[in-house]
Amino acid sequence: MDVDTALHADAARPSRREQILRAAAQLFAERGSRAVGVDDVGAAVGVTGPAIYRHFASKDAMLAEMLVRISERLLAGGTSRVAAAGADPLAQLRTLIAFQVDFALDNPALITVHDRDLGSLPGDEAAQVRRLQRRYVEVWVAVLVALHPTAGAPSCRARAHAVFGLINSTPHSAGGLPRAQMATLLATMAEAAATS
Repeated sequence: MDVDTALHADAARPSRREQILRAAAQLFAERGSRAVGVDDVGAAVGVTGPAIYRHFASKDAMLAEMLVRISERLLAGGTSRVAAAGADPLAQLRTLIAFQVDFALDNPALITVHDRDLGSLPGDEAAQVRRLQRRYVEVWVAVLVALHPTAGAPSCRARAHAVFGLINSTPHSAGGLPRAQMATLLATMAEAAATS
């Protein structure tokens, strides 16, 4: 499977705008957003740098859309998977873990960009990303509180962040194993961490 497809509404047929975002994500991950110019992004998708401005007002606009879009996808995906899993909190946790593992394995550049460049976003966009992320974390917290009713929300929130750290280490840890094997390893480790 192609990586970093979370930016595409239709991964099989990405729009030019989505192709630009994907190329920008890859370049930002490799060099950092501040070291990449609009001309670099244009060259990666086969257009001149100025042609990028038909789709995005600036490089910061690309970064903002990239990070907002993936945050929206995570929130919507996590929420729908928990609802589809029924009332069993362990089934809910397993579906959340599988969802996050798939996201992490399929979108390593986006994870790298988020970790390194979120602080580069202008205030309003950064606040929007953080709001969406807090809501996604709370989806996990609700499931973890149901599994650990005496632990309390702060403890479950810390647990959720620890599980994210484990799963989202894939840009650094996933290269040596086949995808299916890495997915199984991450899911097993994440479940053990979340339920211990």
